[in-house]
Amino acid sequence: MAHIPKVQQTWTVVRQGHPSKALVLNDNVPVPADLESGDVLVKVQAAALNPIGYKLMAFLPNLFAARPFTSENDLSGIIVSSASPDFTPGDRVFGFVDVPLQWKTRQGSLGHYVRMPASRLAPLPSNVSSTQAAGFTMAGLTAYQSLIHQAKLEEGQCIFVNGGSSSVGAFAIQIAKAKGCKVYASASGKNEEFVRGLGADEFVDYTATSLHTHFTKIPPSPKFHIILDAVGVIDPSLYTHSPAYLAPGGIFLSTGPNPTASWRGAKDLVTTVVEAFLRPIWLGGTPRKYEICKVWGIREDLYALRDLIEEGKVKPVVDSVFAFEDTLKAYERLMSNRAKGKVVIRVEPDAE
Repeated sequence: MAHIPKVQQTWTVVRQGHPSKALVLNDNVPVPADLESGDVLVKVQAAALNPIGYKLMAFLPNLFAARPFTSENDLSGIIVSSASPDFTPGDRVFGFVDVPLQWKTRQGSLGHYVRMPASRLAPLPSNVSSTQAAGFTMAGLTAYQSLIHQAKLEEGQCIFVNGGSSSVGAFAIQIAKAKGCKVYASASGKNEEFVRGLGADEFVDYTATSLHTHFTKIPPSPKFHIILDAVGVIDPSLYTHSPAYLAPGGIFLSTGPNPTASWRGAKDLVTTVVEAFLRPIWLGGTPRKYEICKVWGIREDLYALRDLIEEGKVKPVVDSVFAFEDTLKAYERLMSNRAKGKVVIRVEPDAE
């Protein structure tokens, strides 16, 4: 049986602010000793960063956040103790600690051990490494559940992924192609080869022209059934002009408007909220459905994602891998908006 220490080292969120101010490396965090029925204790091999992590650090006051808690959600690891029939010690797994669970237990993936429900984990596919698998869950489930559950994706449909080089966008392209759809995707011109390599049939350079202008002049045939905005554009134009290129009954999905910290950003956010949720069609509102992408900890979906990975239909997209002690540098990489795929932290130095 593996030796389990009493304390561990974690990156802990202690205050509101930029990761360099909000995070501290804590050397004295207790390792959970008791498991409830259905729980497992995971020795983390690798973790991955998600934009929601630094956004919540920056924007959510301490009054509304359960600080202090261990940062981040996605992980891969090895079961070292189990109170679940699904796993036994030694099993290699990947999964995530969802945000509500993180706030409740104060645990996250940027530590060496985490206690969590077995339902948030799946067996590691045989064709990927721990560092590759660490970033699958949150971005992969966001793309999968948005397309399958919210948009009711069907074979033969035509979809547009805005932000094809982002983590959610990269998964969305691959999942849609695996389901037999035609995929248009956007990114900067320098990322065209990368996005086409994921399976995109058509590419649009968003730096060369505004997307709503491009698709209004050159609409797809047939019109898109789904638009998935994977970067959270704050300008509502792609949505408000969408009747020109999004089919009646189609859906516009967004990972959530991502405003800049400025008066212009605040104004654009208000405009987007009004146009997407408040203005009725009879007062000039856009006659297309708008929804924010949701992610649920549904075991069957996690296993479905795992199957797509095992079959080689969805491949890992890792931008970079950082050592555990260099986590703040990893956040800088993620926040640069230049990462193509996941930014991963190697928690165990010898993790593959």
